[in-house]
Amino acid sequence: MRFPWQAPVRSASSRCERGANPWAGEVAVRLGGRAYPARLTLAALAELEGELGAESMVALVERFEGGRFSARDIGAVLVAGLRGGGWRGESAECLAGIEASPAEAAELAARLLARAFRIEGT
Repeated sequence: MRFPWQAPVRSASSRCERGANPWAGEVAVRLGGRAYPARLTLAALAELEGELGAESMVALVERFEGGRFSARDIGAVLVAGLRGGGWRGESAECLAGIEASPAEAAELAARLLARAFRIEGT
């Protein structure tokens, strides 16, 4: 129950949605006090497959759906998404500077994957 004087609770993911276009498959990721658009383009997906040695993108999505993902998976998805959105930093910079808890980072990565494979009308 919320009382009128209590501020609404906002997670990092809800703060990040400002500045991102979900209809374009984007999620905003906060680094160093700034929100950057992230999206999994075809090039970003190819980079992600190579980085994780995934046999297919379906296998990676199934890992997330089944809760069998690792911290490395989360980081790789976020870095690939940021690069797909135009960010040109280094992986270590992203992983050190992301403004989200591990659970929030996992949620952002899962949202990126879901938006990349969203089928119109669903």
